[in-house]
Amino acid sequence: MDFTSTSLQRNYPLHFIHGAISFVVHLRDLVGFKDFVRKRNLGSNEEDGFLKDFWEGAFQCAFPNSSREKNFDGLCTGEEKIETLPSSIFDMNMNSHSYTIYNAVYAVVHALRALYSFKRKHKVLPDKSQLNLLQQGSWKLHHFLRTVSFNNNAGEPVSFDESGQLVSGFDIINWITLPNQSLLRVKVGSLDVHTSEAMKFTIQEKAIVWPTSFNQVQPLSVCNDHCLSGHRKTMKEEKLFCCYDCLPCAEGKISAQEDADDCVPCPGDQYANFYQNACIVKEISFLSYQDILGITSLVFAFSLVFMTVLVLAIFIKYNDTPIVKANNQSLSYLLLISLLFSFLSAFLFIGRPTVLTCLLQQVAFSFIFSVAISCVLAKTIIVVLAFMATKPGSEIRKWAGNRLATSIVFSCSFIQASLCVIWLATSAPFLNFDMYSLHKEIILECNEGSIYMFYCVLGFMNILALVSFMVAYLARNLPDTFNEAKFITFSMLIVCSVWLSFFPAYLSTKGKHMVAVEIFSIFGSSAGLLACIFLPKCYIILFQPELNKREQLVRR
Repeated sequence: MDFTSTSLQRNYPLHFIHGAISFVVHLRDLVGFKDFVRKRNLGSNEEDGFLKDFWEGAFQCAFPNSSREKNFDGLCTGEEKIETLPSSIFDMNMNSHSYTIYNAVYAVVHALRALYSFKRKHKVLPDKSQLNLLQQGSWKLHHFLRTVSFNNNAGEPVSFDESGQLVSGFDIINWITLPNQSLLRVKVGSLDVHTSEAMKFTIQEKAIVWPTSFNQVQPLSVCNDHCLSGHRKTMKEEKLFCCYDCLPCAEGKISAQEDADDCVPCPGDQYANFYQNACIVKEISFLSYQDILGITSLVFAFSLVFMTVLVLAIFIKYNDTPIVKANNQSLSYLLLISLLFSFLSAFLFIGRPTVLTCLLQQVAFSFIFSVAISCVLAKTIIVVLAFMATKPGSEIRKWAGNRLATSIVFSCSFIQASLCVIWLATSAPFLNFDMYSLHKEIILECNEGSIYMFYCVLGFMNILALVSFMVAYLARNLPDTFNEAKFITFSMLIVCSVWLSFFPAYLSTKGKHMVAVEIFSIFGSSAGLLACIFLPKCYIILFQPELNKREQLVRR
């Protein structure tokens, strides 16, 4: 089909070949081939008889004294330009026949060079069989030709297999004719011998232009329906290669085309859609001020802060009354201020996390709340020592004062502060994007850094609460009108219950729900201290002022 007669191509329509498919020997364009063709003319190749005949037929002219002179009106000059010919008459691109001839010439050249090298290397040989080989003529190259292997000008390997066959593939060509008698040869597939069995035969089905009269259903070269997107092929055992089953892609993987050999995973910042044929970008998730959990946390935070400020204002107003002065007035104020900052620390957990908030979240709350619990512990110990000091001749009286309370609060706070400093110095919390915990969301979170230090800080805080609970429980029945031991017992019971239930709840949640668990643990424990220790006193100050007298303190 590359060399049909020019008269057929000039005088008859070519639509009969439109849509045809053919196999041709695989080829690639060679560097400089078009320049070589352009330089071909009869001025330098008058002895080429084939070229002269082609010239007359292609350019519709005749050379002087030619047998075709009577068939054409014009005379050939031999300087006509080949590139001016229509592609249906002469295609400037290399065809598979020329490509094969080119490779054959170079294969012979390489074989000759191998033969001559062999002769120079083995001028004197004792082996008679090798001597006979050297005595062959240079045209007997079959032995060396079979071992030839080289890369041609197009960069493709040329070699022969063990049976002497050329190792080459085929191109699948779709023939397309245009109204102006032009002829296009479009490559729509290949048969490549250098690849794996699965990829050896490829064809671009959608690129094929079929004949205009072709109106039948295209046959399927498979024994089952195509695998839809979102599925992958799996070969059937003991069946032909064209028979396969279709399996859905695994979770997190997609296939965007039919008959996919395998599913590919989505990137970390994307997830597979419902049909598993496309990836969707994940949304960034954190406890924002617009979420229901965020709004609820804000309402609780403002309410508890307002309540703490109100209690602090009541205590300041009635600062000189006995109930405020009872059981170390300074500790009460320090405890209220600690609870106020504990509620305010919840704002570090709400909103988009930053590097600074990640550093302050856990450290700030754990230190502030430890100060609050140490104040409670100091109050409890002072209550116990106060009643022990009432015994005649007791030397404990000198310990039941502000010095002991200050020492307890400072020691406990110093230990917790030291743990926080070690945590920040060794493996501080940092901002982290968790792409894999949730299917459709990227969690923007504060990673604790060292999980051991995180639990160590919380553990010390719970140890303080447990010690305070045990001491308050032992002192709960001490005879005192304003005995705080009972209230401290209830408050520490709430604190211990909240933080013991915090750990399993915290570990079983992800993303913003994990942050919400910690926020409500902060609210629950701090509100328990505020309600159990200070609300009974505020009730007496505001609604039963007759009980807020010194006589009530010493009555029993």
